[in-house]
Amino acid sequence: MDWTPTISELSGPRYQRIVEAMEADIAAGRLVRGQQLPTQRALAKALALDLTTVTRAYTEARRRGIMEARVGQGSFVSETSARRAVDLPHPVAIDLSMNVPPHPLEAQLDERIIAGLDSIRAQSGLTAYLNYQPPGGSAHERDVAARWMRARVPDAHADKLVIFPGTQTILFNVLAHLARPGDIVLTEALTFPGIKAAAVRLGIKLVGVAMDDGGILPDALAKACRTHRPKAVYLIPTLHNPTTATLSPERRSAIAKIIRDAATVLIEDDAYGLLDRSASPIANLIAERTYLATTLSKCIAPALRVAYLVTPDSAAQREMRMSLQATVQMPAPLMVALVTHWIESGVADRIITAIRNEAVGRQQLAQRALKGFQFLARPAAHHLWLRLPERRPDVAADLLRNGLAIVAADAFTVGGTPTHAARVSLGAARNRSELTEALRILVGALRQPAETRQIV
Repeated sequence: MDWTPTISELSGPRYQRIVEAMEADIAAGRLVRGQQLPTQRALAKALALDLTTVTRAYTEARRRGIMEARVGQGSFVSETSARRAVDLPHPVAIDLSMNVPPHPLEAQLDERIIAGLDSIRAQSGLTAYLNYQPPGGSAHERDVAARWMRARVPDAHADKLVIFPGTQTILFNVLAHLARPGDIVLTEALTFPGIKAAAVRLGIKLVGVAMDDGGILPDALAKACRTHRPKAVYLIPTLHNPTTATLSPERRSAIAKIIRDAATVLIEDDAYGLLDRSASPIANLIAERTYLATTLSKCIAPALRVAYLVTPDSAAQREMRMSLQATVQMPAPLMVALVTHWIESGVADRIITAIRNEAVGRQQLAQRALKGFQFLARPAAHHLWLRLPERRPDVAADLLRNGLAIVAADAFTVGGTPTHAARVSLGAARNRSELTEALRILVGALRQPAETRQIV
């Protein structure tokens, strides 16, 4: 038997001691993701306990998400700390529509949340964060964030940085600051649905600019700037959502020059930049003309609701802090305190590394499963962009009827006719086993001849 826990030094009911020993051995690396655990009967014999106690322990371990049972195979250390979603629409069995980061066991999110909050409580008490705080974060919180970001953005400083409750709030406030109803903002021809939603609410017109597999085309952007004289240009240059395109250094330089020559402003959505740190933000070329948004939603967890906006100068920073105060007052203080603690202690980088590694593993799994099909992907991305067969333009709807959700191109299209493609969010699966099953369903649908579908 590969694992026999030591429970004699622990206190409490014996079934709880087994679970606590399992958690401790996972944290210490003595148990690893996917490792098979002994059968309940074998463990009961090894520990000289009755079978009921071990059964209760395994049930509790599954409830906590640290163990999973596979029918006909046995019990295994969970690959993830994520629990099964309980509020999905009934027909959806596997939801690959939300572009969220996976939560591999190595990220130790449960343990690190508890440890982080304990540290904050010991230092200043938790109730200190239940009152109003300065909009945009305290001077200390902004300084910690700015120093952390300077590894990728040398011009990041506390007097130019604002802490927001998520990128969506940044986009809404920056658009409202830069443009008025009827004004034009340029985007890639395929773009983040959140910017589309914000533009509709503000009465701002988005104009899509042509792309290829490498991202937005500089010549097309230059022409659009001359034609439309936009108030701003919104881009996702790194691990683009939805195509995963990452602009080359040459294109970044060309785009920076175009924006400077057009005397307009760049809104750079760096949501995925921390997953691919080799890509230098365009903001580093035109800091004086860029609002750079960096979020933890895609590299740690969306519900933290912590994002950082680096503004062109301190005057713009003051404007954005006032705008934040007027709309949502402040980000959640306790979440900002937790993230600040993680950054200072180095935990944030360790979590991001674990999540990036899991993203790489899932992309490799998808590469094997989708061999022979056309798609765009990058090693550290949480998603891929799948070309759909021309004969099967409604495959996304067919998949949904079979319990698998992906997102078709029309959700991302800015003007024009949507392409036959869809975003498949690999990070949304709870673990690699669930992802493998989702890809099996997807491949089956892609291979299904159109003529076999029943038409009534």
